[in-house]
Amino acid sequence: MHMVFVNRAEEISSLREWWSAAGSQLALVWGRRRVGKTALIQEFSRDLPTVFHTGTSRPAPDELRELSRVSIPALEPGFRDVGTRPFADWQDAFETFAEAARESPLLLVLDEFPEIQATAPEVASILRAVWDRVGGRTRLRILLCGSAVRTMEAVQEERAPLFGRFGLRLRLHPFGPHEAALMLGGLVPGERALVWGLLGGVPLYLEWWDQRADLRENLLRLVCRPGGRLLTEGEYLLTTEVGRSDLARRVLYSISRGRTKFNEIEQAVGTNPARVLDDLIQSRLVERLIPVTERPEKTRRKIYRLADNFLAFWLAIVDRFRSEIDRGLGNTILPVIEKDLDDHMGLRWEEAFRAHLRRRAAQGELHPEVVAVGPFWSSGRDPAEIDAVVLAGRRREAVLVGEAKWSKRVDARPILRQLERKSEHLPRVSNEVRPCVCALERITYTGDAMTVTAEDIFAS
Repeated sequence: MHMVFVNRAEEISSLREWWSAAGSQLALVWGRRRVGKTALIQEFSRDLPTVFHTGTSRPAPDELRELSRVSIPALEPGFRDVGTRPFADWQDAFETFAEAARESPLLLVLDEFPEIQATAPEVASILRAVWDRVGGRTRLRILLCGSAVRTMEAVQEERAPLFGRFGLRLRLHPFGPHEAALMLGGLVPGERALVWGLLGGVPLYLEWWDQRADLRENLLRLVCRPGGRLLTEGEYLLTTEVGRSDLARRVLYSISRGRTKFNEIEQAVGTNPARVLDDLIQSRLVERLIPVTERPEKTRRKIYRLADNFLAFWLAIVDRFRSEIDRGLGNTILPVIEKDLDDHMGLRWEEAFRAHLRRRAAQGELHPEVVAVGPFWSSGRDPAEIDAVVLAGRRREAVLVGEAKWSKRVDARPILRQLERKSEHLPRVSNEVRPCVCALERITYTGDAMTVTAEDIFAS
């Protein structure tokens, strides 16, 4: 299926700047599977002289033979006939490309680089040796790309052969709400919000959603049929991102079931989960939240939530019905799934609201000195929770407090009264603090409050 290429303007700009730099250049692009790395690189290199090779864990001779085959169009006739005389080894390949790029730049993309390393673990050391020897005499650009996040990050470590040699290191993340909206132009803003809340910002998942069909039709096709793409995708995601780690899976399942504090997760999994939690945070499957007014190194008030919308949807709602859907009960399970969607969307809508405020803050629309945007909560006899607090200045004063409701229409009056009361729990509040109310479509009786709707967050 052809994937629509949208956004990624900053990433394209970074790649073009890297391409324009003088001399030889190395770059690293990595991120989880399905996030659009290959599409990004293909878009960037569309008009450039490029050799694009994807590693597949072939035996080294077969890998080199395939690399030779895809290199034929890029190597000038008469320079070397790699069709009849393929690369003998990786040193031969790198030296040949370096020589071919003496006069004009050439881009060599090694996609799924960890797959190449799997059968040729010496490839990074060989590249370093060639690069250190001939890099100053060539205009070759080599871009290493991969989905195995831990392996790609290991390539950058201090003891790794290529440490310090990358002119660009670019980690690709799923789309935020406003970016995902660009792929959902056939839907109204409220529908875009729901799809992003279920699927997150992974481009391929958004591509799977049929914008001509309604919610029920999409869920029936993607979730409630044996072999449905989203029904099976959750297990694929767990396998590719956490591998065989039973503890990581148990941690993810415990968080999906509402155990968000460290001690709750520890009790659920029966062992200290600190290291696994750190790995899951590094993979961006989990995020650690603290009240926005507190310092990470000082507070004990930390909670954990699933950072990936689709994984949260799949673990909390879909997975418990998998076996019965496979047995043919998808039609009767569908209405049960639909009834759980509003509960699922609450936290996702709050995060979409905060992402929108961060975006507006970065554009200078909220305050000239915004230093943080995040949730706030307090404990004690009169606990308070605020969905979004914007802090500004050296004193980190609250300049905006906001509440997000996953409802089409809300009356702002009781929400504003609650925000006023809850704001008393904040350590520092600006004299000009502004309240904000967020809902899907319509907000009434707002007074001077700022309002945010799905049309603002998910404008395409």
